[in-house]
Amino acid sequence: MNFKKISVVISKEYLTRVKKKSFLVTTFLVPVLFAAMCCIPALIMLFNKDEVKSIALVDDSGIVASSIKSDSAVHFIDCTANGLDSLKAGFDNVEYAAILHVSPLDSTNNVSVCTYSKKPLGMSVVENMESKVEDIVRDYRISLYNIAGLKDIMEEVRPDITVKSYTLDENGEDKVADSHVYMMISFGLGIIIFIFVSMFSATVMSSVIEEKQSKVVEVLLSSVDAVSLMFGKVIGVALVALTQFILWIVLTAVLVSAVFGIVGKEAISGVDARTLVEQASGAAAIPGVDLQSAAAADLQSAGTGADLLSADTADLQSAGTADAQNAMAQAVVENEALRDMLQTISGLNIPLLLGSFFIFFIFGYLLYASMFAAIGSAVDNVDDSNQLQIPLTVPLMLGYFIAIMSWNAPDSAIAVWGSMIPFTSPIVMLSRIPFGVPAWQLALSIALLVATFVVMAWLSAKIYRVGILTSGKKAGFKDLWKWLKQK
Repeated sequence: MNFKKISVVISKEYLTRVKKKSFLVTTFLVPVLFAAMCCIPALIMLFNKDEVKSIALVDDSGIVASSIKSDSAVHFIDCTANGLDSLKAGFDNVEYAAILHVSPLDSTNNVSVCTYSKKPLGMSVVENMESKVEDIVRDYRISLYNIAGLKDIMEEVRPDITVKSYTLDENGEDKVADSHVYMMISFGLGIIIFIFVSMFSATVMSSVIEEKQSKVVEVLLSSVDAVSLMFGKVIGVALVALTQFILWIVLTAVLVSAVFGIVGKEAISGVDARTLVEQASGAAAIPGVDLQSAAAADLQSAGTGADLLSADTADLQSAGTADAQNAMAQAVVENEALRDMLQTISGLNIPLLLGSFFIFFIFGYLLYASMFAAIGSAVDNVDDSNQLQIPLTVPLMLGYFIAIMSWNAPDSAIAVWGSMIPFTSPIVMLSRIPFGVPAWQLALSIALLVATFVVMAWLSAKIYRVGILTSGKKAGFKDLWKWLKQK
């Protein structure tokens, strides 16, 4: 194997691919799609304000119609006197979005609720009506006990418990550990490895088949040996993949930052304390509360994480009404959740994550790319490669499914073994690292992956050396085995 010739092949593969229009298009289009995936859900929630739904209420229970209240989403019209059958028969002639029917009270003082509409109602509308009727029936059942202040007592004794997780370092210091953040990072790392390894390994195979079909490989083999050609092609595509990946990260970060800057952090985060208080109190100002300062303090401190809880608590205590206090309490909870998320991210071992990502990406890709190159050399067209690809695609898919399971149980037996077996470890180990992995497991996984790559690359080179010059016959597993045994 001539390293000088390998470098020539690498240079040729790299420059040829980065100059293609398809490379330029995907390099600049994919970050737009990634940025859209990050921003569009928040923007949809921000601007997805549906019109008020007019709901015809038929209350056979006798307790709902007098207590139910309309809001910005639904407007209730008491049509109990019309009767359910009459409303259903004439539904086409009215402008109601739906009919809400509440059954008579049963022996347990409960009701059943049904809706009738021409089109399915949105989930938020259904949940809105469900919660309103449920609250009214609950209050009615409480009133039957004829105990003074029972409703207030039940509200006071009902606990509001939120589990807040911490991890302890070697010095016994505690750090915030939000499992949702770990899960998102785990998912992102695992899916990126899966996509890149499968996509660029298939690219290597397609390139080998294309050169074999066009007879270009015969010209290339007159200047460079088959093994050097294979490794040059595999490494060249790997460099293209790394270049594209780094550009995707940079461009996506720029686009997401631009969207946040244009739309505003307040709108996307949805933690504008001023809006919450104004909506709750129904006034532009509340005695004793500087709403503009409160909102600004909330948003600034969400970015810095400094004195967030104490500042919001002070605003909460100065609020003049119960509704405003509830709104400010909601802002405190949301801001505290944002602070916990930021603290969790800041507590991650970023160098370890990035270093592990590049190690598992590079050797995971090299492992699969060398095997896909061998398959490409053994066939004359892509269709003939489908059967030979199965033993390679199954471990990739298996690793992806194990990675999903590892989010809930990162230290389970199947997750640990999946992170050790070289054919699944690039995906599974990366999904476990955010949750914490013993150093010996990480080192062993990398060592096994590198050793397996060396062995499989050697075997793939033996197949490639024979298969690249073989044509006119559809190779099978028996042929591959026969080529492996040749000296």
